[in-house]
Amino acid sequence: MSTSSTPIAASLSVALGGGVGALARYHLGRAMTVWLGAPAMGVFPWATLAVNTIGSLMMGLLAGWLVRSGGENVDQWRLLLGVGLLGGFTTFSAFSLELATLIQRGQLGIAGIYIMLSIGLGITGFIFGITMTRLFS
Repeated sequence: MSTSSTPIAASLSVALGGGVGALARYHLGRAMTVWLGAPAMGVFPWATLAVNTIGSLMMGLLAGWLVRSGGENVDQWRLLLGVGLLGGFTTFSAFSLELATLIQRGQLGIAGIYIMLSIGLGITGFIFGITMTRLFS
């Protein structure tokens, strides 16, 4: 993997990582259902909590490793593992990385706005989407 990858190579890295991440998310959810039982999974979103926590931990480890390694393949590893694998596993990990970056830069006001907008607009968008499907079905 080189730093001067083509858009096609970059896209393939993201797609490969994303596919693996999505499968990992699916199988973690299945494993947790077997482990905790369907009734427990129906009471609290344990699998989503686990995915978001694990994904955020992995994103932190990846970000630290990429910064320390600084090698010529950093962008390809970022695309394959960060954007692809962890993006397919959970987008919460990307949110965590971006939020931590803002906080580390001392941009606490922007970080607070980012939290409020992300949660507020995410929930609003979901409610709007589900309402639209109900109106037009």
